[in-house]
Amino acid sequence: MKWGWLILKLVLMAICAFGGYLIGLNLISGGLVHYGWTPWAGGVGGLLVGLAGLSVEKLIKHIPLKLLAGGTIGLVLGLSIAKLIGVGLASMQNTTISVVIYIILSCIFGYIGMVLGSIKVEELRFPNLPLLGLGRGIRSNPPIKILDTSVIIDGRIADIVETGFIGDLLVIPEFVLQELQHIADSPDPTRRVRGRRGLDIIKRLQQEKLVEVQIERQDFENIAEVDAKLVALALRLGAKIVTNDFNLSKVAEVQGLQVLNINQLANALKPVVLPGEVLRLHILKEGKEQGQGIAYLEDGTMVVVENASKHLGKEVEVSVTSILQTTAGRLIFTTLKNGELFRQH
Repeated sequence: MKWGWLILKLVLMAICAFGGYLIGLNLISGGLVHYGWTPWAGGVGGLLVGLAGLSVEKLIKHIPLKLLAGGTIGLVLGLSIAKLIGVGLASMQNTTISVVIYIILSCIFGYIGMVLGSIKVEELRFPNLPLLGLGRGIRSNPPIKILDTSVIIDGRIADIVETGFIGDLLVIPEFVLQELQHIADSPDPTRRVRGRRGLDIIKRLQQEKLVEVQIERQDFENIAEVDAKLVALALRLGAKIVTNDFNLSKVAEVQGLQVLNINQLANALKPVVLPGEVLRLHILKEGKEQGQGIAYLEDGTMVVVENASKHLGKEVEVSVTSILQTTAGRLIFTTLKNGELFRQH
């Protein structure tokens, strides 16, 4: 795909340069100039015009479609007003002055219309046209969700999508894809596996077609950090960020963005355990403190069992004494019920 765009740009440059060359050649044949280098100067001029066009394209592609539409409408209205005023100037005897005034008015009203159109378009409520990016179709019901690198590598986002709790449009920025590719190409085997897993998750989301997965080409060349780019993109699109990164969540929330943290969702879905409740657990290892045993619930929640180190490898009945909620998850403290084993293996 990149080669196709490169060829298209080269063809455009060649057409512009050839067009400039023909203009210079016609100037000579028309007797307007008598310099042999005029066609070549025209070719260079056409080449510069082509480069200017490509520069404008590079600038415009980072501007949201909604702003482009508003700016274009404002520009057309401004030029129309300048044209109406220009009709009154047609009666002037000095043609040069009327043309100059018309050009000045076109520049002034065109600029004012373009600026006001791009600003005031945010105040308009267009019909729900998500394909055009107008109105509030893309930004609500529900808004766009941007996936970061951590949540893609984690993989649980694909399972959540399958349940239907997350739908409509998921956006994966191109700079996140590039970061995944760098991780997948890492000489570190662990990082390499994580990167490839992330790419597989993206492919799975695209193939299952339960949601629309869009690769966002917008980039922020003046920002180096991927997390900062994610925040900037979310602010520009009015989107939510889906992540597992605690620090990214806090930074995004400070800037007024909504964040969907998969770890917080997993903690919220863990079964409720109350003090005094009796559990049957398998003691897997010793705890940090003397006499403690460690067991786990089915969802991975760690349970500390007092005076259970001597029951390693055995299943016991325990009674919940307290629950500690941490940023990493829940920690449940228990004691052996009546100090008796439930069952031996």
